[in-house]
Amino acid sequence: MFNNLTKKFISIIKDISGYGRITEKKLNDSLRKIRITLLEADVALSVIQKIINKIKISIIGKNINLHLTPGQEFVKILKQELISIMSTKNTNISLSKKKLSVVLMVGLQGCGKTSTVGKLGYFISKKYKKNVLVASTDVYRPAAIKQLQIISKQAQINCFKSPNITDPIKLSILALQEAQKKLYDVLILDTAGRLHTDQKMMKEIYDIQKITQPTEILFVIDSMMGQDTINIAKKFNDILTISGLILTKVDSDARGGSALSASYITKQPIKFISTGEKITSFSIFQPERIISKMLGMGDILSIIENIDQKIKKKEKNQLINKKHKFNLNDFKQQIQKIKKIGGINTLLSCIPTQNIQINKIQKQQNEKTLNTITAIINSMTPIERLKPEIIKNSRKNRIAQGSGTSVQDINKLLKQFNELKKVMKKIKNIGIKNLFQNIKNIIPNML
Repeated sequence: MFNNLTKKFISIIKDISGYGRITEKKLNDSLRKIRITLLEADVALSVIQKIINKIKISIIGKNINLHLTPGQEFVKILKQELISIMSTKNTNISLSKKKLSVVLMVGLQGCGKTSTVGKLGYFISKKYKKNVLVASTDVYRPAAIKQLQIISKQAQINCFKSPNITDPIKLSILALQEAQKKLYDVLILDTAGRLHTDQKMMKEIYDIQKITQPTEILFVIDSMMGQDTINIAKKFNDILTISGLILTKVDSDARGGSALSASYITKQPIKFISTGEKITSFSIFQPERIISKMLGMGDILSIIENIDQKIKKKEKNQLINKKHKFNLNDFKQQIQKIKKIGGINTLLSCIPTQNIQINKIQKQQNEKTLNTITAIINSMTPIERLKPEIIKNSRKNRIAQGSGTSVQDINKLLKQFNELKKVMKKIKNIGIKNLFQNIKNIIPNML
């Protein structure tokens, strides 16, 4: 989503960060480039003006940090202001500990609301260990209810089996009664897409809100639709008590303006983002990480958290156990973990853009690399995996034939393994996070 923005920002940052002194002319030139970049990204004019003004106020007459150059201080201030624009208080979802929590999902047609209901339900059930029921009140779109039933199966949560009723208000009441009767923790109500100008439909959603008394009303915004959707969300908020926003299709080629403008214009926090089609492609909105990535500073913390969730505690303890000698079985396990989080390309997308540039052909080669490594290790004997140092020429020829690769591929893998082994030796002493501090040096050598 932010690819174009990132390229432009990196160019601006490279131009200014080396300066030991920023003249008024240089400052105005950089701010002009930032203004143009944000306008091209479809960021609201009021948001751009606020960012520019705050940067000016922060820089003029400011005592520069002794550890930073004026150019670096400029970048630091730019990052802070972009984060402040996207940040709002109360970003956590409100869920009751003692009684049923109702989450009402609203938005325009085609914004990805129904699939987002499934993703949110899955997220809440896994992260907060809640018993979730989802229900659809969309009686207007053909197969909308059936779609939610299919998605709920993927999300491993229950879906309310609605009777043959065409009244959304009655469906809401029945779903609420079902959730209360069967002691669910959370009820997520999917509603039909509607325009704020449709008075009949707006009255309907108002009545659903009044009857169900939701603890959260989340407006779903399609990131590809730009400022119009955000302005409509603001008008929805005049009728409903919207408590937060969800951005969908963040993985698309959208310009990114909606993400930068949504919270500021609507005065509501962005609580979640949807980053793909998978049921797991859904996360809490964290502006600090998005801005860091946008400015080419990477998102190493996301790598750590993502892999940390995939590696079981037992495996993690084994990796950092001082008595355990890191071997090719461990290496293969980590390759499988990388595949689980979306492959090397997902990993590389979190690493600073100026360090690693990948095109479509490289992306295909990257994924092929993981399969090649796995095939080579699978062709080794158990003793070879435990003691790679015994793999000499005759063994390499046999492994190459068995895996359909070459001796050069075997040599390359063993070199990669030895590099990773050195890092693993370090983290036994100073912690697992250091693996990811060094990962941007390891990954390019694997490609």
